[in-house]
Amino acid sequence: MKKRERRPWKDIFGDLDEVIERMFESMDMDEMRIRPFVYGFSLTQRPGEEPEIREFGNIRPSTRGFEVGERKPIIDVFESEDEVHVVAEMPGVEKEDIKLDATETSLEIHAKTESREYSEHVDLPVSVDPDSAKASYKNGVLEVTLKQTKPEKKQTSVKVE
Repeated sequence: MKKRERRPWKDIFGDLDEVIERMFESMDMDEMRIRPFVYGFSLTQRPGEEPEIREFGNIRPSTRGFEVGERKPIIDVFESEDEVHVVAEMPGVEKEDIKLDATETSLEIHAKTESREYSEHVDLPVSVDPDSAKASYKNGVLEVTLKQTKPEKKQTSVKVE
């Protein structure tokens, strides 16, 4: 009886070994010696929902194959009754290196040092008050809390013709 090889990611990514081999073939190895490269993905499965696969790292597809650029931090977004919490893992930077820009529907995260650069756009699940944003950074973890805005319940009478 032949033992079946188990690779659950093959349905999602195809032959992962082949993808990794193509990545290394297309990279500029001189650039690799100067800057480290990071690539990974996180898989989240909530009950009753489709799995969510998110990439992180600093390797991006390009016309030449792949290139090394800004890192995408690992980000989680949690929604409570009246707040939205965004947690981003960004080791190797100081809080002074971090720049945040919030709107009612999104959060832009940027951090840059001589050796590392992070950048990510986060779409928020609900509308928030950008002026309510509070952020803290400790041990490589950025936490941002924003208060949800309550949608106005506007009622309009409609005439039936």
